[in-house]
This record gives sequence, C-alpha cells and structure tokens, in this order.
Amino acid sequence: MMKREGSQSKVIRLTDKLAQRAVLNTEAEAGPRPNTRVIAITSGKGGVGKTNIVANLAFAMTQLNKKVLVFDGDLGLGNIDVLLGLTPKHNISHVAMGMMKMTDIVVSGPGNMMILPASSGIESLTHLSEAQRDRIYASLRQMLASVDIFLIDTGAGISSNVMNFTSSAQEIIVVVSPEPTSITDAYALMKVMRLHYSHRHFNLIVNFAKMAKEAYELYRQLKVVTDRFLDISLEYLGYVVADEEIPRGVKLQRVVSEVFPNSQASKCFATLAKKIVESPRSGPPAGRLIFFRENAGG
Repeated sequence: MMKREGSQSKVIRLTDKLAQRAVLNTEAEAGPRPNTRVIAITSGKGGVGKTNIVANLAFAMTQLNKKVLVFDGDLGLGNIDVLLGLTPKHNISHVAMGMMKMTDIVVSGPGNMMILPASSGIESLTHLSEAQRDRIYASLRQMLASVDIFLIDTGAGISSNVMNFTSSAQEIIVVVSPEPTSITDAYALMKVMRLHYSHRHFNLIVNFAKMAKEAYELYRQLKVVTDRFLDISLEYLGYVVADEEIPRGVKLQRVVSEVFPNSQASKCFATLAKKIVESPRSGPPAGRLIFFRENAGG
C-alpha cells in the first residue's frame, strides 16, 4: 500500500512538472506583445558612456509610465548593476548554463525598471555556444510579453555577441563621443551591420557634447560618409551634454536623472526618452529575427 501511494505521488509530481513546462513553453512561443519595442544601444568602442546612457534612458522612460526591461548584454564584463549600486545574487551565466530562467535573475532598479544582470570575469560567456544563445533567447522571449520597452545594453565593438544581440533588435541606437576613434569605430560597426546583417537604419546619440551645435556637426559629418559608402539611413536622436553631475551620480551609484533631475544632462535624457517613446515603432529586424520568430531555437 505504501509503495502504491509512493508511485502515485511520483506520477502526480511528474504530471505537475510536465504541466508547468507546457505553460512555460506556451509563454515562450508567445514572444513579445505587439507593442513591445526592442532597442539595442551599442557603440563601436568602449568609454563613450553607453551603459550610463542606457540606465538614464531607462529611468526617464519609466517616468513616462513605460514598463522597461534592461538586458546587460556585455556578458563577460557586465557592469550596469555596479553602476546602479545593485548586488544581484544571480546573473546571465546561470541562464546560459540552464540552471535558471530570466525571471529568476531579474532585479528591480530605479524607477521600477527591471534589469537582467550580466556576469563579470567569465571569459566563456564572451563566446556563447549556439545552445547557450538559444537558451538565452528563448528565456528572453518569455519576459518580453510583459514589457513596453526592452533595452539591450550591448558590449562595445564587433564581437559575435555584440553583433547577434544588436541584430536581434527592431531599432539600433549607436552612441558616439566627439573623439576621432569613437567616430571611426562607430562607422565600422554600422558597416558590419549593413554588410553582414542587412541593417539599413541606425539612430545616433552623441555623448559628452559641449553644446548642441558640436553634437549635430558630428552627426552631419558622419552621415555624409555613411550616405556615400554604406547606403544606410542614419537618424539623429540628439545629444547628452558633458555635465559634471554625471560623474557625481556615478560615484553615488545612482542615475543622474534620479538624483539630479534638474541637471543639464538629466534634461537631455528626458528629451531623448520622450523622442524615442513618441517616435513611430519600427518593424521587425532584418537580421535573425530572434525575438520574433515562432521558435527561438529554430
């Protein structure tokens, strides 16, 4: 009798697990809801303040009543959690290894934005296997059904991880600073995205600008070159002024938009967020359609 009850309980537990797996698979197949915007924010080189821009834009978007999810796509050297003073117990490495799902590692940030933290110092994650990549994509699709805006903070450069995450987005924002190397590397990134991933439309944000005129002139010069040699559309979103309040916020591990809302930089972030939110929604990406195809693993 005892053995029969034990066998029955095992069957019940197995049935529960199968039912739970069926629910998760159904949610994963659902993918993002129709209004979810998937935006990759990237740069040709490091040191242009990209992650700080992601964090502040995410906060500014929450102030516009948007539900925002931020994915730290710099898998081996993630730092958005450090920037925001967060200490997550788990990160993307646990998802890549199949130990957890994205819903298990998500943490809350300023303005109730949601953050998916990356790992730091795990070299193997800088070159994901196909199985690890598909596992991450499938789990991400499950979360996208509940957010308005999904921001991907990519790593810098043109590594396979950067290119794959960038090409999965509907919209691509390239961050540059007024330095020759930043501009050259941004051009190189867009060239790779155009030639190998079929992307034809990019948006530009100029960071660390002294004034609006300097930022727009940088955009104009870059557009002349991309129009001539890449045959792409490059749209100017705006700029973030060089503001001494930004490093103060970094030291406090707070976004400047939250701790110094009246600063010039905060006003720039608010303007950019409003422009992005109110702009027409782009269609599916031209690349692998990772977050939009029926089967994330196919």
